Amino acid sequence: MTSPSEPRPLLAIDGDSLAHRAYHALPKSIRGAGGRPAGALVGFANFLVRLWDAEHPAAVLVAWDTLEVPTYRHEALQGYQSGREFEDAIVEQLAVLPTLVESFGFATAKAPGYEADDFLAAAAARWDGPVLVATSDRDAFQLASDRVTILQPVKGVSELARIGPAEVRERYGVEPEQVPDFIALRGDPSDRIPGAPGVGPKTAATLLAQYGSLEGALAAGRFAPAADDLRLYRRIACMDASAPLPELAAAEPDWARAAAKARELGLGALSTRLAERA
Repeated sequence: MTSPSEPRPLLAIDGDSLAHRAYHALPKSIRGAGGRPAGALVGFANFLVRLWDAEHPAAVLVAWDTLEVPTYRHEALQGYQSGREFEDAIVEQLAVLPTLVESFGFATAKAPGYEADDFLAAAAARWDGPVLVATSDRDAFQLASDRVTILQPVKGVSELARIGPAEVRERYGVEPEQVPDFIALRGDPSDRIPGAPGVGPKTAATLLAQYGSLEGALAAGRFAPAADDLRLYRRIACMDASAPLPELAAAEPDWARAAAKARELGLGALSTRLAERA
C-alpha cells in the first residue's frame, strides 16, 4: 500500500489475466441483463475496487489482448499459445469489460497485433514515477525494478504477492532483465515456447549466471544448432514497450458513472455498492 508521503503510483492491470481468474473464482450462475453471464464482470469490478482501496493509485490503465487478430508472435512461431480454448461465456464478457472499466474513468489499452503484456511494459516505461503491475503472467517479472512492483494473484483475485527484483532472484535465480533469456532457454509450456533441448529452470539460471545472457551463451558455442530458434524465443518473450498507449493522467474514479454502467448491465448489487461511493 502507498504511504501518504510516497508518490501515488500508476496501476497497470492485465485485464485478460485477471478477468479469467475472476471468471473461474465466482459461480457461473451469476447473470446480468437478459440473463447474460456476468461473473467475470462482477469479479473484475470488485477486484478494481479492492485494488483502488488498497493502493490508491494516481491513475489506472487496464490492458487487453485482441483475441481476433494474431500478433507477430503468433506469426513468427507456429503453435504459439496453441491449444487455448475459451468458453463462450468468458469471451462474451471480455468484449464488455473494457467499456465497464472505462465507466470508472480508467484508461484502457487494446490494439491489433499487441498483447496486454506489451501495454504493461509501455506503461512501466513511460510513467514518471512508481508503477504497480497487476498480472498473473510471470513474463511480467522482467519489468520488476526499484520503481516497478508486480502484484501477482496467489489466491483467486483476493490475495496478491508483491514481486520486486529480490523476489525474481529468489524464485528464478536470475535478474529481472534476464527473464526473457531465462524463458527462451527454459521454455514456457503455457505459451508453447519449446526452449533449449534438455534445459530446465535450474540449468537456465546456471547458464545465465555463467554467461550473463542468451547471447553470451551462444557466443561461447552453446546450443549452436538451435541458436536462431532461441533468439526467436527470446524475442517472443520480450514485452514490447513501444505499444501505443492512451494518455495516462492522474484521475479519481467516477463511481456514479460506474454505478450507472453496472445498472445498465443488469448488475444491481454491484451498481448499489458503487453508487454508495459516489
